[in-house]
Amino acid sequence: MQLLFCETRTYQEGAWNTELGSRTLRASAVRTHMRNIQLLLLRLSETIQGSFSGLRRVYQTRRWLRVVSLLAVVPFVLALLGIGYITFDRRDLPDLDAFIRFEPPTMGYIFDANGHVLIELGKEHREVVQYDGIPEILRHAILSAEDRNFFSHGGVDYSAFPRLLCKANMHALIARTEGPYGENVAKRSPVFPQGGSTITQQLVRGYFLQALMSTAASDTLQHRGILPHLLAMTIGVPGANQLLRKIEEIRLSLWIESEMQNRYGSKRKAKEELFARYASFIYLGNGRYGFAAATQYYFGMPMTALTDGDADKAALLAAIPKSPSEYAPAPGDNEKPLRRRNQILALMVRNHFLSAQTAERCQHTPIYLAAQVSTPTEAPAAVGNVLDELKGLDAGLALNIDKSQLLEGHIEIYSTINAQIQSFANGALENELTLYERRHPQSKGLVQGSVVVLRNSDSAILAEVGGRRKYKSQNATYSDFNRVTQSMRQPGSAMKPIVYLAAFRDGELDLETPVSDEPISVAASGDRPLKWVANFDSEFKGVIPARQALAESRNAAAIWIVQKIGIDSVLNTARDIGIHTALGRFDSTALGASDVTLLELANAYRFMATGIHADPYVIARIRHTGGEVTYTHSAPCCSTRDTGEELSLIQEGLRGVVRLPSGTAHSLDARTFPIPVMGKTGTTNEFRDAVFVGSTYGPDGITVAVRIGFDDNRSLGGMETGSRAALPVFREVMLKTYKANLVGSAPTFPAEMEKNIDAYLKGEPVTKEPALAPAVVDSAETVTARKSPCPTTGPTQSTNPCNPISSPASVIYRHKDMRGLTVFTNE
Repeated sequence: MQLLFCETRTYQEGAWNTELGSRTLRASAVRTHMRNIQLLLLRLSETIQGSFSGLRRVYQTRRWLRVVSLLAVVPFVLALLGIGYITFDRRDLPDLDAFIRFEPPTMGYIFDANGHVLIELGKEHREVVQYDGIPEILRHAILSAEDRNFFSHGGVDYSAFPRLLCKANMHALIARTEGPYGENVAKRSPVFPQGGSTITQQLVRGYFLQALMSTAASDTLQHRGILPHLLAMTIGVPGANQLLRKIEEIRLSLWIESEMQNRYGSKRKAKEELFARYASFIYLGNGRYGFAAATQYYFGMPMTALTDGDADKAALLAAIPKSPSEYAPAPGDNEKPLRRRNQILALMVRNHFLSAQTAERCQHTPIYLAAQVSTPTEAPAAVGNVLDELKGLDAGLALNIDKSQLLEGHIEIYSTINAQIQSFANGALENELTLYERRHPQSKGLVQGSVVVLRNSDSAILAEVGGRRKYKSQNATYSDFNRVTQSMRQPGSAMKPIVYLAAFRDGELDLETPVSDEPISVAASGDRPLKWVANFDSEFKGVIPARQALAESRNAAAIWIVQKIGIDSVLNTARDIGIHTALGRFDSTALGASDVTLLELANAYRFMATGIHADPYVIARIRHTGGEVTYTHSAPCCSTRDTGEELSLIQEGLRGVVRLPSGTAHSLDARTFPIPVMGKTGTTNEFRDAVFVGSTYGPDGITVAVRIGFDDNRSLGGMETGSRAALPVFREVMLKTYKANLVGSAPTFPAEMEKNIDAYLKGEPVTKEPALAPAVVDSAETVTARKSPCPTTGPTQSTNPCNPISSPASVIYRHKDMRGLTVFTNE
């Protein structure tokens, strides 16, 4: 046992010594290895230091290395700052609610009284559409052309970044570092390429960043702070503007996608809303914004009519947004649009939106464009009058309404114009001017004319022709001169009924009162001698009844009446019945020697037919596109200081102008013209103007005024009187209007009036009690009412401070039903 123990102990001690020796050897080896590593590191350090010293010397002497260093450091720092700004900075965000409402400028419409469009006006031809209203084939074309990953990304397609970096113009970037800061570099090549933006980014750029887009190429830095200036020093001012705008574009795109998703509850619904806004907003050339307006313009068809068989049209439309100036099709050379269209068709195949066979067929289809036919309004004078009246509306009665609201499509104006009556008036004037030119070939294309039609009950303008369509061999459809409201001309003998009405009002005479048709003189201006008045036929008939003198338009009798009642009485009467222009305070005003507008003259005759005070107007209602009616023209007032007897006398007298065989308008008393009317001709000195104004009876009738003449006031020629040159226009308008039943049946004159005229024609005694016209005699209540505003229930405008008697005819509103079809309602 002892021996065994000793042997075992000896063995263990030997093993211990052996292990100790091994450890010693290993430690020695480690120490040797460490010394080697230290030597290696020392040599490496010396080598690196030498290399850096060499690089430092090279860096100090080599400009290109400094550029490379700058290119390596600056983007890294800017990238970090940009990522932080895009991800976390939510300051200075735009108004989301306005974007949700999405009310971009669209087309403003002026409608006629029946809801037919008179004219489209706007800064931008646009129609806002909904996602479901965009045909699937067009959606696929847009996605293929602009953003195939639109429904999957969050507003920015990061997979496009490498491609954009590869396309960056590094030569332009290096060149910008050579020029001094502040140098005008607007003409240098851009550093960053166009394209690569998602649909969301394009929408953000156009909707929120228009100001930055308009100054992107400016050589003035559009951002404040140290970093923008450092960036501008590196890549130039335009490059800095472009890069910073792109960063803002990305930030807003991520934000708007997130907010839209929160607002609409799902990513899909948010994407559909964004897509619809893009399809409504994007510019597509030729003044058309959005795919609906572009489809109608380029192909003459509504966007909703596009089918799968129209892939070529859809691809052509989708090709335009990239560069409307290059890819918008036009008559002639369409090489670039065709090439771009075919590329998009190939992309649609690659994205499995279109079969290869269909794409190949469409690629071989030529581009067919709709003929662009100019469709000017039939009522340019009325449209101009609408705009003038819109400008003059009282802001307290029509809030937030002006021309800019119309041009941006935020309001719709419903006018009093009846498109059919307007067409009749246009045609009647052209027909008569054609006949005149046959009589005077040397005046072809030079003679002018104007027509206005008023509704008797409230002086609403039903038609307004400010001039002929073609003037001096040029189309004058959009003439800026309205001869109804702007041309100040003498009315001639059409002024005489106002003289007679003044005498009736003063109680100086009635229709049977004898008046003097004998030689008479009027005072001339200055020191010139008296001027003797002559009649048209150069004869005098002595003492004749006032009825005959008015019907035959005897000049001497009119002057005799003026000198009897005084010119002030005539001027006051003219002002009371609607002549707002200041008339000359001389006797010859009775013969029409003072200038007035045709509209004023028409309104005066309308008053004489009704006794209703009202100023002419052309805007019936104004409605915001949201549906709210914000302005309605008030009903007129009927209160007047004229008694029924006075009005009846002038009405019967003007009816006699038509019925008496010697009357200047007797041609209207014929079987071929079965409409009972009253009116008066007018012919100015040397036949410079021919005028006729006439009405059907009472509030249910209408008034038509016509003037024919040259703009330079030359003579129309011998015997071109009001009855010859102007009356035929009146006749045609009246006949067609009543035949079409556009204003109801023609009202008849009171039986007593017709009996009085019959009795006069038969030589029998005429009753001194004329049929009373429907007028309201002033009372204490009426006088009080004149001092207080009309009672109203909403935003209205009243032309007379007295109680309204009735409402104008209803206006028809145009709407679209659930299927997108146009319908008309009275609400």
